[in-house]
Amino acid sequence: MRKITRIVNVGSCAVGGNNPIRIQSMCDTDTRNAAQSLAQINELAKAGCEIIRLAAPDIRAAEVLKEIVAESPIPVIADVHFDGRIALKALESGVHALRINPGNLQSEEMVKAIAFKALDCGAVIRVGANSGSVDADLLKDCQAKFNDPAQAMTEALIKSVIQQCELLEKYNFKDIKVSLKSSSVPITLDAYKVFSGRYDYPLHIGITEAGTLRRGMIKSAVGIGHLLLSGIGDTLRVSLTADPVEEVRTAIAILESCGLRHPEPELVSCPTCGRTEIDLKYLAEEVENFIDELKAAGHSLPFKKIAVMGCIVNGPGEARDADWGIAGGKGKIAVFNFGRLYGTYPEKEGLEIFKEIIRNNAK
Repeated sequence: MRKITRIVNVGSCAVGGNNPIRIQSMCDTDTRNAAQSLAQINELAKAGCEIIRLAAPDIRAAEVLKEIVAESPIPVIADVHFDGRIALKALESGVHALRINPGNLQSEEMVKAIAFKALDCGAVIRVGANSGSVDADLLKDCQAKFNDPAQAMTEALIKSVIQQCELLEKYNFKDIKVSLKSSSVPITLDAYKVFSGRYDYPLHIGITEAGTLRRGMIKSAVGIGHLLLSGIGDTLRVSLTADPVEEVRTAIAILESCGLRHPEPELVSCPTCGRTEIDLKYLAEEVENFIDELKAAGHSLPFKKIAVMGCIVNGPGEARDADWGIAGGKGKIAVFNFGRLYGTYPEKEGLEIFKEIIRNNAK
């Protein structure tokens, strides 16, 4: 059962409570280039991103955020470190939320100023701790208390976050969401589970510095999927050293696999084996890419399940169970519609007929 947390509003996007788990990503553009950043934001929004974060490394970037916020189709978060003046300028530019890292702002007075400004602007603040930037003295204290380095880091992440949250609340700021990320999946899981058991702040989840596309997808699926299935998480970002669109696609796939979003449609395909007598990998990728292109063009597909299967063992059964399905063998493919054989065709011809069927049913 999902942990019910406080609700905060990141622009028009309600986060927490029983609201849908929101997908975030982060631009890899230079924020000071508004046109380039907006082009990427629009691409990410089409892919399914619901909240976007941009780095604000200096005052100029914070100023340009005003133009980006005005044109962005989704709420905008400014990512600010070290210099609280940049955070204040970003809030003046109308960002819907700030991400700050506990402990790396200059003083309590600056945190107080940010809290008052965010309160006036109706912005949310995410207190986001990473294992790579935990305050050294705080970590040393936790290491003295716990012999296990992983346990010490878990406690340091939690203490780091809660100290910052308590400071914000001291100045009557309560629209807070929290993240406690590590590049270690076990540490991340422990930190979120312990924190979720103690507090009701909405949680932004993810595995930080997860890695390249292949390894990062695996680590993220394991870590984020585990948290979601444990009822933890209100927003998420898949952090990949890759095109941010891949982060969004992976996030959607994780949510669908956890049963938290309905696939539109679910695409199933079998692993290849020695019985496969068609180019199944090509067929499955062609169908997947075709579906993605239709969605990117603004179409919806009224299918629950599409199957692309490669042999006679599971193929016909899966294909018959789908709204539309392919079962292949010896250079030919059979097309099924809700268990009825639609036709049998040569491989290439059958693929084009199958794509035409999907296209004709798109809305």
